[in-house]
Amino acid sequence: MPRTRTNVAHHKRVKRVLKAAKGYYGGRGKLLRTARDTVLRAGVYAYRDRRRRKQDFRRLWITRITGACRARGTSYSQFINGLKLAQIDLNRKMLSEIAIADPAAFDRLVEIAGEQRKAAAA
Repeated sequence: MPRTRTNVAHHKRVKRVLKAAKGYYGGRGKLLRTARDTVLRAGVYAYRDRRRRKQDFRRLWITRITGACRARGTSYSQFINGLKLAQIDLNRKMLSEIAIADPAAFDRLVEIAGEQRKAAAA
């Protein structure tokens, strides 16, 4: 059986790695071995951070809601508890947007949450 040569496949693999490493500093963008390591590591970071982004945004929304609640004399946990008692199902992203874009509506939500907490305590 004749020996097969892998020139085309090899060059295709090399080109794919070096294209992914384009713009990296020094040998990381030019040399195959370091480029392959760097591209692999970049893929690991990208995979992890696609999941982390969701956590980061939720943290941001909660921080915004907390600030809006404190400005109105209540805490975040009391506000969320009051909304749950009032059976208002708004996610944190929407609550954050309401707090920024429509303060009057957010004031009303805070009032409703406070009333529900008082009614539940009585």
